[in-house]
Amino acid sequence: MSDRTAVATAPQTTEQIRGWLLDRVAHYLGRPSADLAGHLPLSGYGRESVYTFALCADIERVLRVPVHPTVIWNIDTVDGLAAYLGFRSARR
Repeated sequence: MSDRTAVATAPQTTEQIRGWLLDRVAHYLGRPSADLAGHLPLSGYGRESVYTFALCADIERVLRVPVHPTVIWNIDTVDGLAAYLGFRSARR
C-alpha cells in the first residue's frame, strides 16, 4: 500500500482492519508489511510517540473510530488493535 491513508472502501471486518493496520504500521516504520507479525508487540519495532499519534489520526480518518494514543500503547499488537477496532466499528 502506498502512503495513502484513505481507501475507496474503509476496512470493515477485523481481518480487513488487521491488513490495513499492518500496512500503516509498515509505512511508519519504513518496512514491508510482510516483515511484521501482528501478534508481536509494536514496542518491539521501535515505535515512536509521533508515529502513535499519526496512526491514531489515520484510524479516525479512515475507520471513523476515535482512538486515544493510550489505547495503542496499552494494546500494543496489531492483532489486538484490529480486534478492538473491529468491535468498535461494529458498534457504530
